[in-house]
Amino acid sequence: MRIGKDLVAAAATPVVLGILAEGESYGYAILQRIAELSGGELEWSDGMLYPLLHRLERLGHVDSEWRQSPGGRPRKHYRLSAQGASTLADHRRQWSIIGGVLDQVWPGGADHRQPRLALGLD
Repeated sequence: MRIGKDLVAAAATPVVLGILAEGESYGYAILQRIAELSGGELEWSDGMLYPLLHRLERLGHVDSEWRQSPGGRPRKHYRLSAQGASTLADHRRQWSIIGGVLDQVWPGGADHRQPRLALGLD
């Protein structure tokens, strides 16, 4: 299934902040974690992740530090800041409300109700 760009963009910040709440990480590992968490449904590119990380850093939501990797290449490691933890809590509350609304308009899950047009009721 292809997940629409608008939905991916809306979820990008809370997803990355949530991953960093699990612990410090670097870009490639974050991309792998996103793919793992989504069962392969979300495959972000570098071009999507790094501008987001830079913006979160500018906003003070994440801190970063360059370190040598075991392979010798420097990697920029990111960690959630106190401000980022607060922002993540705000996002969690907001997504909880959205999830609650969706649960009400999709009782029993998305497969429970078919769109009216698909049932020929219109």
